[in-house]
Amino acid sequence: MLDIARDLRWGRIEETFGEDPYLISEMGIAFVKGYQKKGLTCTPKHFLAHGTPSGGLNCANVSGGERELRSLYMYPFKRVISETQPLSLMSCYSSYDGLVVTGSQYYMTDILRGELGFKGYVYSDWGSVERLKTFHHAVATREEAAKVALIAGVDLNVDSSYETLEGLVKNGKLDEEYINQAVRRVLSVKFSLGLFEDPYGNPSKVEKIVHSLKNRSISKMLADESAVLVKNENNILPLDLKKYKSIALVGPNSNQTVFGDYSWTHSDTDEGITLYNGLKEVLGNKIALRQVDGCDWWSQDKTHIQDAVKVAEESDIVIVAVGTRSTFLGRSPKYSTSGEGFDLSSLELPGVQDDLLKALKKTGKPLVVVFIAGKPLAIPWVKKEADAVLVQWYGGEMQGRSLADILIGKVNPSGRLNISFPRSTGNTPCFYNHFITDRNEPFDRPGSLEEPKGHYIFDRPDPLWAFGYGLSYTNFRYLNCTISDSVLTQKDTIKVEVEIENSGEFNGKEVIQLYVRDKISSVATPVKQLKAFKKEFIKAGKCKKIMLEVPVSELGLYNDRMKYVVEPGEFDIQIGSASDNIFFHKTITVE
Repeated sequence: MLDIARDLRWGRIEETFGEDPYLISEMGIAFVKGYQKKGLTCTPKHFLAHGTPSGGLNCANVSGGERELRSLYMYPFKRVISETQPLSLMSCYSSYDGLVVTGSQYYMTDILRGELGFKGYVYSDWGSVERLKTFHHAVATREEAAKVALIAGVDLNVDSSYETLEGLVKNGKLDEEYINQAVRRVLSVKFSLGLFEDPYGNPSKVEKIVHSLKNRSISKMLADESAVLVKNENNILPLDLKKYKSIALVGPNSNQTVFGDYSWTHSDTDEGITLYNGLKEVLGNKIALRQVDGCDWWSQDKTHIQDAVKVAEESDIVIVAVGTRSTFLGRSPKYSTSGEGFDLSSLELPGVQDDLLKALKKTGKPLVVVFIAGKPLAIPWVKKEADAVLVQWYGGEMQGRSLADILIGKVNPSGRLNISFPRSTGNTPCFYNHFITDRNEPFDRPGSLEEPKGHYIFDRPDPLWAFGYGLSYTNFRYLNCTISDSVLTQKDTIKVEVEIENSGEFNGKEVIQLYVRDKISSVATPVKQLKAFKKEFIKAGKCKKIMLEVPVSELGLYNDRMKYVVEPGEFDIQIGSASDNIFFHKTITVE
């Protein structure tokens, strides 16, 4: 999924790699290479510009111009195609600037194959060809839908429309060469994969691989690496188990595995480890652990909140797990609050989860919030009132054990936010890489309910937690930063060396981030753009030097003639631990 997460109302945010095109590209490149190394077809999607639908409603039109298309939405596809040559690619349901992508020869052939050099086959999204007629009303018949999509460049279709192609050829309404072209593309991939020599593989290996100890360990590692600690008042985490005799574990996600959309599981599955089970494993009989949900994740039913309050009052500390739920669209999901086709009009916590949190706060007990969700929600009260906040995006079958290990300090959290958290629904979109005009600093005078000001008279426009943000149980000091050359040509590479010290008491991993800002540009460019990052393990008390590199060619823009150029001039190179936490600024000049 190479779509860009910008409208958080969209249910499919949970499938994306985040809000930043560079990050999406890096993750996508690694993903495709990993598949293809094993002789598998990997299918990047959704080509093109599917991820910012109007109103956040799945499949709606995406508005924008040619420059936004090329600078933003096309960027991940351009890099992934160039650096991995994927064997297949999926078209999208939506239209861009009113032009239906699946039926567009301009998008699917001229740009995809002509400009980007894609050589594999194109696979339609489920029903996207038929939707040329039934959804977009761009054609009058199924036959026209099939013909338009095939000519546009969709080679393999996942609905019944292509059944009409044979008749179109026989009646002289379609050149058979379009059929031959699509067949050649599909067969070429099958031959390259060796499917005609070894079409079935070895099914006996499945039980040895699926849920193997090795793969469960990988799942645990992924969950450990991806959790993000965003608040830790007075270092309440990791929990000092000597201080507590009892823990209240509450919330609708406290004893529930949440795998996310497109996981082949039911919402009540026991195929993974819940937070409750994970905590029971790590605590054993040392500490009393009391669990109640208190409320569900979607309804207005408040009748069980008092049960949670009672448990909290009887315990020394409260851990509450809130967020969203989603299950596979094809298995009759019930009451999903995230995932494909489940878009939100409000980004507040669904149901009465806010009421549950506020009732627990009134008990006066320390409050640790574990946010398990498919996307960021507007939780300013949580940021203000919780003692600690730990974020986990659907961490897989080992999620509960991973969270438990983080809470007790067996694992030091090292994830960083790939998507900014909004302050409110009206605060969206709130991505970090906006144009300078979109945060008009001379006029932005953040207000409040008590003291209205402007531009948002009761609020402020910046995010609650910004892209790249995340805490650790240790402290990292950025000691020094050097740049190899401050004057470069367009063929050069920017090389930056950063020295970092782990000045805390825990071994840990820091994510060093490099952002670039074009100081003067002929067309609008973002205030900063991520162009390099590394996650590095540094032992407590030790220093480490990290090298980050950026090709100068990455500093380009699409000018007034829609030509990609690197304009001569000064660029601000920023090094920090988050998009809003920059420690070093270095200026380079491109000649």
